[in-house]
Amino acid sequence: MAEARSISEIVDTLKDRGAKYLRFELPDTHGTSRSKTVPIDKVQGYAEGGLNLYGGTLALDTASSVVPGSGLNEEINYADTKLWPDFATLQPVPWIEGLWKVICDLTFNDGTPVEAAPRYVLKQLLDEAASLGFSVKMGHEYEFYLLDGETHEPFFEGLHIFNSTRNHWLEGIEPLLDALIAQDVDLITHNCEYAGSQFEINFGPGVGLAGADKAFTFKATVKELCHQLGYQATFMSKPWADRAGCGCHVHMGLLDKESGSNVFLDRGDPNGLSDTAKAFTAGILTHAKSIMPLIGPTPNCYHRLSPHTFAPSNISWGVEDRTAMVRMKASKDDQTHLEMRAASGLSNPYLNAAATLAAGLLGLKKGYDLPAEVEGPCEEDDRFEKLPKRLDRALEALEADADLRALLGEPFIKVFTAVKRHELARFHAHVTDWERKEYLEVY
Repeated sequence: MAEARSISEIVDTLKDRGAKYLRFELPDTHGTSRSKTVPIDKVQGYAEGGLNLYGGTLALDTASSVVPGSGLNEEINYADTKLWPDFATLQPVPWIEGLWKVICDLTFNDGTPVEAAPRYVLKQLLDEAASLGFSVKMGHEYEFYLLDGETHEPFFEGLHIFNSTRNHWLEGIEPLLDALIAQDVDLITHNCEYAGSQFEINFGPGVGLAGADKAFTFKATVKELCHQLGYQATFMSKPWADRAGCGCHVHMGLLDKESGSNVFLDRGDPNGLSDTAKAFTAGILTHAKSIMPLIGPTPNCYHRLSPHTFAPSNISWGVEDRTAMVRMKASKDDQTHLEMRAASGLSNPYLNAAATLAAGLLGLKKGYDLPAEVEGPCEEDDRFEKLPKRLDRALEALEADADLRALLGEPFIKVFTAVKRHELARFHAHVTDWERKEYLEVY
């Protein structure tokens, strides 16, 4: 399909494959799929001229509230933008006969890109890496819960990680795995996770934008198909205080743009890590607080970051250390890369990759030095600075980090921080059940 020479040929091929509709998908600020479904005979016109979409779609908060001050709502009279399909991402929707989908980019009506779009932000950073001579290889490792669709409660309890019976406890697992494979999500492993009714499905990395596109397809498929099967799938960081959180481990490495060789590998180093790998990792640690809003974008995310939970609580690195923020996968071969473990399961794959890449590139450009490795688990070492415990504090760090802001782009920063501040205002205005139970009688 990607080899077709024109849009008309792509449409003809879709028709030959039984397509009746094409879904134009936009990865929004939260990593959610927003879309319009187009009858197949209207696809060519919209693909050539753009499909109109409410311009403030990227400036909706998690409740889809319209956020003022973002630059995309009242400032432009709530005007439309346009979706443009990237046909390299074309895939079927296996559980709905005749429906296909394609990931889109976003422009204003005059053709200029909407620079606040997460996919655009990552594209620009990939171009920045290319200007330094690198391609970027990335993979996303997400955890999620499968819950009863009506009660939103787990189907089983207990700590059953890797338990063979639990791996296939639910009838929807095999259809989910099949649907992912049908969309070229190259599965590696599936297993139940640490908490009851929690799962992890791993898939292969991708080079450049394809890596994040695959992660977006994975998350959207899990959410939508599990709903169709009668489940509630959630990537929420910490649905319950006494159960395991859901994380996303962002795997990343740099390749030489010309030869494809792994530039993180140095066989002469004791750990097999090149100076490039060390400076890149130092960048992530230096800008750790600033990237937290992108990798932990809700107040709930910060409940997950606690010691003895296999989630990092401080700004640290270590070789194969599952307690560190950055775990170096120092295999001393071409698979050498880093694993950034602080991202939440609900984080946007374009933005957690962009945050990791931006911070790492700053480490390269500014020649940051990586601190010496420590003995023992990093979470046990009190010398390391703690990660922010609240989204408010993380946003302050992002807003104060001029170098990171410049790489991410001010149009994105404006929209993102406006949306997050709007959500936080609603969060802080809410009276919780805990407050009523704690104070209602005693006072």
